Formats: sequence, C-alpha cells, structure tokens
Amino acid sequence: FWIEPTGFVADLGRVVGVKLRVGEEFRGDPVPRSEAMIGDFVVVDAGGRRQVVGRDGSDPAGMLRVTSPGLVVIGYRSRPAPVTLPADKFTQYLKEEGLESVIAARARSLASQREGREIFSRAAKSLMRSGAITPGSGDRALGFPIELVAERNPYQMRQGDALPVRLTFKDAPLAGTLVVAYNQRSPYRKLRARSDRDGRATFTLDEPGAWLVKAVHMVPAPAGSNADWESFWAWLTFEMRA
Repeated sequence: FWIEPTGFVADLGRVVGVKLRVGEEFRGDPVPRSEAMIGDFVVVDAGGRRQVVGRDGSDPAGMLRVTSPGLVVIGYRSRPAPVTLPADKFTQYLKEEGLESVIAARARSLASQREGREIFSRAAKSLMRSGAITPGSGDRALGFPIELVAERNPYQMRQGDALPVRLTFKDAPLAGTLVVAYNQRSPYRKLRARSDRDGRATFTLDEPGAWLVKAVHMVPAPAGSNADWESFWAWLTFEMRA
C-alpha cells in the first residue's frame, strides 16, 4: 500500500491527484477513497496542515492544490481492519516482513499451527516538491502511530547519496525493525536494513526514479479485538533525480 501522486514535482497552483495503491513490487491496483476507512488524510507544507479532500469512492482518492513552495508532505492513516490467514501463510508473511519475534512468540505459546488472526492499520506518506527547495525544508512527523521520516530532503540529493530514515512507533524510536527500500524501476532489487536504537536506517539511493520505503511492526492485539496480533504498517514514497 502506498501513496502515488499524479506528479512528484508540481508547480504552484497546480491541482494534484493523490492516488492510493495496493499491490506488490511497487505495481498496484487503485484503492478508491473510503471515508469509513480514513483515520486521517492530510497535506502539510510551508503554509500549514490541511485535509486532502475527495469524493467517497473516487480514484484518485484525494485532490490537493499546491499552495506553497518547498517540500509537500502527504499523509494517509487508515482505521484498523481485520484479516485472518491460514497458519502456513501467516508464518510465511511473518518471515518475509522480518517479524521473527512474532514467529518465536507463537512457537512459545504452541500457536504456530493456528491461523493468524490480525488487525492492521496503514500509515503512508509521500514527499512532493514544488518550486525551489529552501534550506531547512524537509520531511516532518505527522503524528501517525507508526511513521517513517526522511532525515534528508530527497529533492536536495543526487543519485548515489545516502538517505537516513527514522522509524517511530507512538512517537518513540522503533529499534530492530526491518526497513526495506526499493525503486519502481527495479522493485525486485531490495535494500534492507534493521533500524538501530534510534530507529534509524540508512540507504544509498543509487537509481533515479520513484522510491518506496516500508516497515511493519506487530504487537499483541488489545483485549476484545477478536484478534491475536495488531500490525502497524508504514510507507514512504518520493522521487530521486538523476
């Protein structure tokens, strides 16, 4: 799941479509706007924070007008939703997302052969540029439960530069989590790193084009949720110039 604006670079005054996509390897299907699933859908720029507007059921899921120069941060947070997977598929998914601690916890509780009952929520961000990027113009935290924040402005970087990203969970650094980055042109070549004690992972962006960074964190589900686990997903998209 990710945000894909109709353009990562937009002139002042331009109306930009904010597309939500779900799929694999940075190739996805449209996710129409669902007011029932939106926890927050915002855009933040030098002029402040405002809601991304749209019509229920529409694709793109939102529209925004670029009103300030610099970096434009778009954020989408979903409400929790349930999913249940057979035991083998749930274990495979945990392996793919680097959630070995959950595999171990299921083994300790003799639940490895039970279906995986989960509630999940999404926190996606996208970085756009409008006009000149001024010093100090960068990504910022939106207050989502889980969040990836780029600690360098990717629109002030060149191909081959290193981008540190910081992963937080409930406003605290999230350590030891698998963070994955890949380019839309070569999505099968994934860059992987575990976040350090400060929640930071660093990637060398060696290819121009659109990039996606993602991470997932899983905790025991709250009582009364009819689930065993709760997962929090974070995504960040932006474009890298050559």
